[in-house]
Amino acid sequence: MLLAFDTATSAVTVALLDGVDVLAESTVVEPMRHGELLAPGIDRVLAAADVAVGDLDRVAVGVGPGPFTGLRVGVVTARTLAMVLGIPAVGVCTLDIVAADVVVGEAFAVATDARRKEVYWARYGRDGRRTEGPAVVKPATVAMDGPVAGQGPQLYGELFPRAVEPRFPSASALGRIVETGSAELLAAEPLYLRRPDVSPPSAPKPVS
Repeated sequence: MLLAFDTATSAVTVALLDGVDVLAESTVVEPMRHGELLAPGIDRVLAAADVAVGDLDRVAVGVGPGPFTGLRVGVVTARTLAMVLGIPAVGVCTLDIVAADVVVGEAFAVATDARRKEVYWARYGRDGRRTEGPAVVKPATVAMDGPVAGQGPQLYGELFPRAVEPRFPSASALGRIVETGSAELLAAEPLYLRRPDVSPPSAPKPVS
């Protein structure tokens, strides 16, 4: 049994798979509540499939890129589950998870919200394989008339006028990637492309 989840975007998505068959899936789109939503989502899919947590033999997690706080919720949960249960944990680039559900028959891009008026971006061939990226960029530097999946077209429609589905990653797509090896598998470590939004305070200045 493979438990898959991603918290690197505004969506908290969880799925349970037996091979390539999806037994249960839950997705909630609600920014800034990843820590509150992931555990109930996991409980929900396990209950729906009548599977105990001890029946899991692998964990898969979307490792971003994504905003620091939400991304860490998923990665830390995956690593904790793997350690407690003594099972492997594997990561997949979140942009690749979005790309796995794109059906356009031509080259395309994925752009997700990176905040700070930037996007996390990658380009894919017509076979769905990543050819460039991931990168964090100003949307104007990668503007294109071709198909773009992810939240980027909703945020910057003038730069990405041809929006295609999906807007967010799905845990079922993540699970299929892991089961079929159709995209690069990574360690369950956050894929950061820039420094966190919150930095430690600097040392106090000496008082003269």
